[in-house]
This record gives sequence, structure tokens and C-alpha cells, in this order.
Amino acid sequence: MVPEPEFSSYYGRPVVKPAPWGDDVAIYLFLGGVAAGSALLGLGGQLTGRPILRRNARLGALAAVSGGAVALVKDLGRPERFLHMLRTFKVTSPMSVGSWILSAFSAGAGVSAVAEIDRLSGDRLPLGPLRKVLNAVEGAAGIEAAVFAGPLAAYTAVLLGDTATPTWNAAHEELPFVFVSSACLASAGLAMVTTPVRETGPARKLAVLGVVGDVAAMKIMERRMDPVAAEPLHQGKAGAMLKWSERLAVAGGLGTLLGGRNRVVAAASGLALLAASALTRFGVFEAGLASARDPRYTIEPQKNRLAARRAAGVTGDAITTGS
Repeated sequence: MVPEPEFSSYYGRPVVKPAPWGDDVAIYLFLGGVAAGSALLGLGGQLTGRPILRRNARLGALAAVSGGAVALVKDLGRPERFLHMLRTFKVTSPMSVGSWILSAFSAGAGVSAVAEIDRLSGDRLPLGPLRKVLNAVEGAAGIEAAVFAGPLAAYTAVLLGDTATPTWNAAHEELPFVFVSSACLASAGLAMVTTPVRETGPARKLAVLGVVGDVAAMKIMERRMDPVAAEPLHQGKAGAMLKWSERLAVAGGLGTLLGGRNRVVAAASGLALLAASALTRFGVFEAGLASARDPRYTIEPQKNRLAARRAAGVTGDAITTGS
């Protein structure tokens, strides 16, 4: 009988190459969520007659998506690389689909935000005859941005889960729910900081939903992941960020529920929610990079999956061989 082989990597080097991404990508992950949720709140303000919420959310969406685009281009190295990604549309590529989602969202968010800026300036932007066109299409632009808000908030999670990075890949089923909930936290928090409480009703509701979704999705994700692949979510820098993310989300949610109609409490709760969302994105990002650097997080989950298939009686295929 040949004994079971012990798997290891060459001199303990990583089995998979860590993603060549820096903090610019983590910033993009966070700002994309802020922009997506803000577009939804902007539509909420538009439909419920809350002009200050509508204005602040639209401006927040434009500022966030613009900052995120700058971070993305900075990571790419040259602006034309982003344009090159728009030359084709490949439905099986999260990066290709995401580039088009970002572009479509930015168009709607930009048009609706420019309309708000024009109003703030007293109709002094040099738009000429385009002002009538802008006023006619701003509502539709706000709706269009909101339509692409959900995909914008979720596609980055799909992009991470589609890589070979152990922790990201192991979390690929639940990670989109985590990112969407995180986007709700961030956008609701921003609205609560910038908008008078008389118009933040939709933001408070979105904040509470975001807290429940964020905490629940993280717990479900960790429970369903391979225990070894989930370890980086609890260790080191990533573990500290995710632990504080949960604490701040709960604190911000309680503040919203108990004192969200008080301006000071609302602003403090909003800041807590913004910080919680940022720590979630940065924590998940860092956990994935850490998992790629240690070959254990690639090899041991593979061995666990192999043992589970054998225990289930699956033999003789491309993955499992009979004993």
C-alpha cells in the first residue's frame, strides 16, 4: 500500500500568486458601495419629496464614484487601460461586466448630480440650451443610476470570489450579500451625517436593514466557509478590522434606532456606520491577501474537500480517485 502523500509547497512559498492589488483597490471597493447606496437614497428622496436628501445623496454618489474611479485608474497605472476594458463585453468576466456597470452608473449619477449643482449655483453653470435638456432627463438619470446601484455594490464581491485567492474564493456565495449590506451602511451613514433629520427617514431605515444584513451575512458566510479558509478573517490585521467593523455597525444601528431623530446622535451614528463599512471592505480585502501568502490556506481546504468527496463515495473522477 502506498501511504497518503503529505502536500506542501516548494520551500513554503505561496501556491497561488497573491493579487497584485494595493490599498487603491480597497478604497475603490468602499467608495463603490457608498456611491451605489447613495444613488438608491437619491431615488428615494426623488420619489418621496425630500429635496435635501435627494440632493445630498446625488452629490454623494457622484463624489464617491469619482473618487473610486480615480483609485481604480491609479491602481491600473494608466487611464487608457480602463478604456481598453470597454472595447469588449464578456459576460463570463466579472471585470468586464463590472467596467460596463461602473460606466452606466456613472452616467446616470453624473447627470443627476450636475442638475443639483446647477440648482445650487442658481442656474449659473454655462449650460445654455442644454439646461432644458438636463432638467428634462435628470429624473430618468436618477432612476438609471439606482437601477445599476445593486450591481455596482455586488460585482466587486463577485470579482474577488472569482479569483483563486483562498479566502475570497471560499466566501464567493455569501460575499455579495456582505458587500451589498455594507453599501447600505455606508450610504445611510453618509446621509445621516449630511442631511437634516427631518428628511433622513429612508436613510435610517436603510441603516437598520444594512446592520442586520451585514452582521447576519458575515456570520452565515463564516459558518459556511471551510474553517481553515475562514481563519484569516479572524487573525491579524484583517481580524482586528472585521471585529471593529461589527462593533461599530451594531453601535451605529442602535444609535439610529434609539436616537436617530437627534441631529448629534444621528451624525455620530452615521460616522460609525461609515467606518464599519470601510473596515468591512478593508478587512475582507486584507484577509484574502493574507490567505494567498500562506500555502496552508490553499492546500488544507483542498485536502478537506477531497476527504469529503471520498466520504460521500465520489470516486474515479478528475478530482477523486478510489482507494
